[in-house]
Amino acid sequence: MWTRQHKQTNTGRLIVPTLCVMVLSYFGYHAYHGAFGINSRAKLQEQVSSLQAQLAAVKERRMEIEQRVRLLHDGSIEKDMLDEQARRALNVTSANEVVIMLPTKAN
Repeated sequence: MWTRQHKQTNTGRLIVPTLCVMVLSYFGYHAYHGAFGINSRAKLQEQVSSLQAQLAAVKERRMEIEQRVRLLHDGSIEKDMLDEQARRALNVTSANEVVIMLPTKAN
C-alpha cells in the first residue's frame, strides 16, 4: 500500500500570522489617525480651548452691554450716560472740547 507524503510548506504557516499583523496594523493606524484617534483628540482639545476663550470674551462683552442697558432703563437715566449717548448720536460737542477723529477699521 502506497501512501502519499506531502511536504509541508512554510507559506501555510505564515498565512494566519500575516493576517493578524495586517488586521492589527489596520486598527492601529486608525486608532492613531482616525476620526476619533489620538491626533483628532488633540485637535479637538485645541478647538475646545479656543472656543472656551471665545465664549469667555463673548460673555464679558454681554455683561458690559447688559450693564449699559441697565443704566439706560433703570427708571432714572444717569446724566453722564445720557450725555454720552446724545453726543455719540448727534455728533455734538461743547465749545471748549477738542475732538480727535480716529480712523475706523473698514470691515
